[in-house]
Amino acid sequence: MTIDGFISAHKQDWDRLAELTRKAGRDARGLSPEELTELSHGYQRASTHLSLARARFGDAALTADLSRLVARAAAVLYGTKPRTWRAAGRFARDTFPAALWHSRAFMLWSTLLFLVPALVTGAWLSASPAALEATGSEAAREAYVTEDFADYYTAQPSAQFATEVTVNNIQVAILAFAGGGLAALPTLWIMAVNGVQVGAAGGMFAATGELGRFFGLILPHGLLELTAVFIAGGAGLRVGWTIVDPGDRRRGTALAEEGRRAVTILIGLVAVFLTAGLIEGFVTGAPWPTWVRVSIGVATLIVFLAYVYVCGRQATSKGLTGAIGEQADAGWARIATASPST
Repeated sequence: MTIDGFISAHKQDWDRLAELTRKAGRDARGLSPEELTELSHGYQRASTHLSLARARFGDAALTADLSRLVARAAAVLYGTKPRTWRAAGRFARDTFPAALWHSRAFMLWSTLLFLVPALVTGAWLSASPAALEATGSEAAREAYVTEDFADYYTAQPSAQFATEVTVNNIQVAILAFAGGGLAALPTLWIMAVNGVQVGAAGGMFAATGELGRFFGLILPHGLLELTAVFIAGGAGLRVGWTIVDPGDRRRGTALAEEGRRAVTILIGLVAVFLTAGLIEGFVTGAPWPTWVRVSIGVATLIVFLAYVYVCGRQATSKGLTGAIGEQADAGWARIATASPST
């Protein structure tokens, strides 16, 4: 095929693609779903034509024209990056805090499911020599309190340790949330067992008069980390309760809605666990005064709780509950369908 034949065969497609990009403007919001699909397919065809033109004809003018056309179409389809950032900002400002605020009662129950076993276990071990002895030999307990517990935070390079604890915490959160699908029974178990484990550690420290050292090691990262675990547990409890009592909604509809809200929470918690992991990796085991390390943990928690309180109340006042896709103009669904065949 000659270059004239190539242009003649495809010019109509290029003109239509140019028309659609002009109509779209700076992003895809000006197009109907059908036009958006047509734009996506036209972009793919024009990209193929550009490759053929470069390989077969080497015509500078044709290559330049097609390059500009493809670039404009790409700016509409994939240049939704500003919208993506706006959607991400809206998620952080409205969707995530709205989901947390909407589910705060269940998060309180999740917190109690952890703290009550922790406090009971800690008090029991610190006050009962028989219970303390059942945890292991005296030598093993002494090594745990004096060396092993603290060494856990410094045994690996900070970056590696932070990555590992972040991944582990996210896994725990996913399990706590997923347990909601079984009427929240696994969620109840996970929260209680983790509470007992933390309480047992605190009880062993308290029995030797080292409770202050225990809190000095666990509070820098634990305040934010455990808060995130409580939130994940609350999401699981809410899903589980929806199975038991969907309210005035059909059970399937209620589960779908709560599932979208729980997904919002899990997505947002990734950033929270990442922050807690960085603190655990770089602050908890650092050779700094205890008050400095604990102050960092307290300040981080205060900032997070203030964010949830302020942004959550504001988002709720707009009628939002935090379910993914709740805002018609949030951009997520539209972006996901911008290029269905790529």
